[in-house]
Amino acid sequence: MKKRPKFAIIYAPLIRQHLRVIAPKYYTLIRDAIELHLSTEPDVETRNRAPLKRPGIFGATWKIRFGPDNRFRVLYKINMEAHQVGILAIGEKDGERLMIGGEEIES
Repeated sequence: MKKRPKFAIIYAPLIRQHLRVIAPKYYTLIRDAIELHLSTEPDVETRNRAPLKRPGIFGATWKIRFGPDNRFRVLYKINMEAHQVGILAIGEKDGERLMIGGEEIES
């Protein structure tokens, strides 16, 4: 079985603002989850990773959920030609509310 090369993870500039409203104790968890799940096969659908039915906020086409009670969401876009994953938004889900950068987002 041929091993696929790793994808480069590219963070949008807005990610810093998104992280400011998330407790710093989760930063390592978020970074590690992104690296683990999106650096290889970011285009493979799993229980916690799925394509969006329609392009989402920030132009995202995929989402992944992880963390305690699957509270964190990362919205991303894949560039297969450049072998890159663009992280477009990081948010926190609380019940039915998705908060990104301190603002509630329609999900």
